[in-house]
Amino acid sequence: MTGLVVLAVALVATVVIALVMRWRNGRFASAAPADDQERLTAGQLGVPLGERATLVQFSSAFCAPCRATRVVLADVAAAVPGVVTVDIDAEEHLQLVRDLGIMRTPTVLVLDASGAVTTRASGLPRRDQVLAALDRTVADAP
Repeated sequence: MTGLVVLAVALVATVVIALVMRWRNGRFASAAPADDQERLTAGQLGVPLGERATLVQFSSAFCAPCRATRVVLADVAAAVPGVVTVDIDAEEHLQLVRDLGIMRTPTVLVLDASGAVTTRASGLPRRDQVLAALDRTVADAP
């Protein structure tokens, strides 16, 4: 009987954790306060920053959600003037991955025009989530 109770508790815990992870997947979370904001330069990215914002995706070669994320970000960048996308291979830029605390791929960072990280998402974001994050970034710009 004790084994059955342990199994039931483990099953419930697994379901709860899976639901929380599914809910958080692809959602943008606010970055650090302005004093502690991470900042990326065009030299680190290998391309110039966007006039209004830059969408940076950290991906890996065998990541299926990375391909879908790349399509979503390219679609948003094509629809919003002054926004560019950058795809960074996490395996080739390990120091940058460590410095930014990237834990999984895909991870998307939204940078303002000066290169400050305003928000980030892990997992496959939806188009409307990316647009909302861009709106907040551009609205907060001085």
